[in-house]
Amino acid sequence: MSISEASRLSRVTTFTPRIDALLRKYRGAEVFRLDEDTVGVGDAALMNELMRVRSANEMERPTFKPLNGRSIPRREASALMQAVGHDVRVALKKPLEDEVDLSGEWPLVGHNYLRDLVFGVDPYRLKVLVDRALELTPKLTWTVIVAGAALPGRLRPTDPASTVAGFTANASSYQERRRAMGLYRRVAAPICFTVAALVTGALWLGSPFDEDVSNEHILLEALRLLPPSWNILRRSCPEFPEVDGRIGRADDVLLLPLLSHRDPRLWDAPDEFRPQRWRDLDPDTYPGYLPFGHVNERCWGRHMVMPLAERLLDLLRRDGYAVMPEQTEAKVPLAGLMEVVGVQIGRQDR
Repeated sequence: MSISEASRLSRVTTFTPRIDALLRKYRGAEVFRLDEDTVGVGDAALMNELMRVRSANEMERPTFKPLNGRSIPRREASALMQAVGHDVRVALKKPLEDEVDLSGEWPLVGHNYLRDLVFGVDPYRLKVLVDRALELTPKLTWTVIVAGAALPGRLRPTDPASTVAGFTANASSYQERRRAMGLYRRVAAPICFTVAALVTGALWLGSPFDEDVSNEHILLEALRLLPPSWNILRRSCPEFPEVDGRIGRADDVLLLPLLSHRDPRLWDAPDEFRPQRWRDLDPDTYPGYLPFGHVNERCWGRHMVMPLAERLLDLLRRDGYAVMPEQTEAKVPLAGLMEVVGVQIGRQDR
């Protein structure tokens, strides 16, 4: 066994008790009751059937659920995603930096790199909305939005700014500026959060990486073991009991890729980080693999997340970054996104 492999195997991922309990009690289970009005589902085939019978409603779309009680129409959501998609493509065309310091605590370092790469040209009152500190409480986020919307001044056509920032440039009233800034937060921040979480998970699970393993396979395997979107909530509806009688008419359903991604009926050595497995598997069709949701409603951001994550991995691998050898434990808290936190990354001797 090589020193690098021994280092990877010595690392312990400590899940918050609630997630740990799900993994211990319900892995391999089809349907189970989580509380009096919520049923959990971990079976790949059943998840597939439930997702087919009904599309997500507006309260179930994480990014585009109503903002301050006001719906976000699909046309507006689509326009926003096209705008941020353009900004990501512009960022990806930039050459890799000759020198960039990526050492320190992840996912914070990765998040800040991505924020500056994609949204670095934006005015401070917008770029601050991508800051990780705003995740502490929704109240803090809206305090920043309220203050920013009250500031005078508008973007001029010649001002440098991302495309998605343009949605705030022409807001004519204070209320519209508040909404525009809230939408900016909704589409800009998740890109950075998700990519930073994914790359941090990959570093924790597998660095230093074997040279013959592709970035794509590393990321697909990190998405399996540490999927940022680890659950999919669907509110109760009449269709679900028709699919499975164990689901009541008043039951909400929590679909759990967290469990199907580690189901021993689907995966060889389900708890091991084996990126090589993806040489023979299709991530778009493999049963129970749902890091970006069901095929009927894939996350709109997946075509941005993967290229940005690969760019970041290119830098990290080129410059010899990996988890510091002395760190053997990292925690996964209970939060909106699943991510391993407090990972110390630095350059390794080659």
